[in-house]
Amino acid sequence: QVSLVESGGGLVQPGGSLRLACAASGFTFSSYAMSWYRQAPGKERELVARISGAGVPNYAGSMKDRFTISRDNAKNTVYLQMNSLKPEDTAVYYCSTRVIFRDYWGQGTQVTVSS
Repeated sequence: QVSLVESGGGLVQPGGSLRLACAASGFTFSSYAMSWYRQAPGKERELVARISGAGVPNYAGSMKDRFTISRDNAKNTVYLQMNSLKPEDTAVYYCSTRVIFRDYWGQGTQVTVSS
């Protein structure tokens, strides 16, 4: 079965960086796009970035300026490098994919940006 497990979240000061990872299993990883979403307290879940199976990235809004999505198909892992973090980036970050018309989600990893 499809499994997505995020890691790398934590507490970071404003201006700091974090690298999130999502380890995937249960499907042919290189054949599917992978996405990062986030959900801040009291807000709806929003798309952060998506990357195709071939590694072509797309970003939502201004995320491209500070965030970089990448993948390692040999390791079945997708990454989200986050730089110049701001307090408004505080959220639970989720990894997601759609396999055969069904959406799968990880359990999420908390990112807190605070001094």
